Amino acid sequence: MSDIYHIWCNPKEGVDAVDFAKKIHLFLGELVKADKLQSFRVMRMKLGFRSMDLPDFHIMMETRNMQQLDDAMSLVGRRTGELEGHHVTMNQLVDIHTIQHALYRDYPDEFLGKTD
Repeated sequence: MSDIYHIWCNPKEGVDAVDFAKKIHLFLGELVKADKLQSFRVMRMKLGFRSMDLPDFHIMMETRNMQQLDDAMSLVGRRTGELEGHHVTMNQLVDIHTIQHALYRDYPDEFLGKTD
């Protein structure tokens, strides 16, 4: 069972899409190496196919549980070292007006009926 944090966003006008994706991979890859994420995926809308107005990029970050996600955010929040460099570089490319996010979990899970 896991939690999956989803982010949808667009790069800023004029930012190369491949470069944008590479910067996301660098940043999130560091969190996987630090055991703060289990895995992640960076995806781009295919042929503009969608039923609602979603940004082009979809990022999925999988964690074991909420604690691992909190640990990841705490590590990023320290704003130090190489991780912070990757974080700043990636964030500078994001069009902040397009960001959407959501946290999902596998369902049903061990808490079914206890927290719903």
